[in-house]
Amino acid sequence: MKVPLSRPDIGQAEIDAVVGVLRSGTLSMGPHVEELERLSAQRAGVRFAVAVNSGTSALMLIMKFLNLQKGDLWITTPFSFVTSSNIVLYERAIPIFSDIDPVTLNMDPSALTETINQVIQGRLTIGDGRVHYQSNRLKGVIGVDIFGQPLDWDAVTALCNKHRLEIVEDSCESIGATYKGKPCGSFGIAGAFAFYPNKQMTTGEGGVLVTDHHDLYQMARSLRNQGRGINEQWLNHVELGYNFRMDELSASLGVQQINRLDQLLERRAAVANRYNQLFRDCCYVQTPIIGPFTTRMSWFVYVILLDHHIPRDRLLSFLEKEEVGCREYFRPIHLQPVYQKMFGYKPGVFPITESIAARTIALPFHSQLSSAEQEYVVDRVKRGVETL
Repeated sequence: MKVPLSRPDIGQAEIDAVVGVLRSGTLSMGPHVEELERLSAQRAGVRFAVAVNSGTSALMLIMKFLNLQKGDLWITTPFSFVTSSNIVLYERAIPIFSDIDPVTLNMDPSALTETINQVIQGRLTIGDGRVHYQSNRLKGVIGVDIFGQPLDWDAVTALCNKHRLEIVEDSCESIGATYKGKPCGSFGIAGAFAFYPNKQMTTGEGGVLVTDHHDLYQMARSLRNQGRGINEQWLNHVELGYNFRMDELSASLGVQQINRLDQLLERRAAVANRYNQLFRDCCYVQTPIIGPFTTRMSWFVYVILLDHHIPRDRLLSFLEKEEVGCREYFRPIHLQPVYQKMFGYKPGVFPITESIAARTIALPFHSQLSSAEQEYVVDRVKRGVETL
């Protein structure tokens, strides 16, 4: 049996919507983009949304609005997709990291407290120390809702308010999740969702910026469209912009998907619960744990954590030979080659992140995964561990 790592949940309504756009002749800058924006803002519980061509673009536009300066410091998690810190580097500022909570895998508020204090007191060493910083240049925190689970936003918000730090929410993996009943995407000055094919909903490629901040909204609309003004006159460019637009084909797919989002999330939750049951007698596998403040988990991936004695990479190779789609999830950002080259990071700086990252496996996960496929996956995990 071959079980792929992920698969988008595409129905006839999505196919009909895309075909309808093709027949309409309006392939860009049309009503489906506007409708997806309206529905995304509604889902996040905010006033505004700007559809773009990726979650990365959405985050880049937020950082553009915040006018980062060379030498500014922004704290984020080392356990995430690399975009979470790249968006700081794009603006010539400096990303710094704070270790994670071993249960939720999100940034740990107690570690964040210590990181902030180290920066303020000038005690923080960035990488191998080649990068120097000014302690008064700490400007903000990029919080990530990892794997569909909200960050502990009350704790993080209280810390940022105390130190007058800006908050940006990377909720690219967590559309539909709620923290104490409040939607992800609604924390900080702005948030971002991403709609890659393995996400809870998809537009193929695409993302949405969500915010209550009117000026940020207006700027993002301009910059995503080559810097055109509010009236979007075609040859009138008032800002140095980009082509970050989402096309109508993608947006029409997204409208159908977001209208089905609750159904898609329920299906994914059922798949996750079934995995939990199948692994309940496996003492060497820790299944994902939902935090006490998570009032709705938006299952993005299903990542298991192996005991220290199990050789993860050998198990990955075994599963691949058995045609089970699998992957390590994630590699620590600070140990990515580009970050080691730029900052001189070495292993051992963020021990919890490094320990978790060395033991994770993302298993096949999507809303249409069958019971038989899951049973096969779990059986192969168990066999693999027994034979290593």
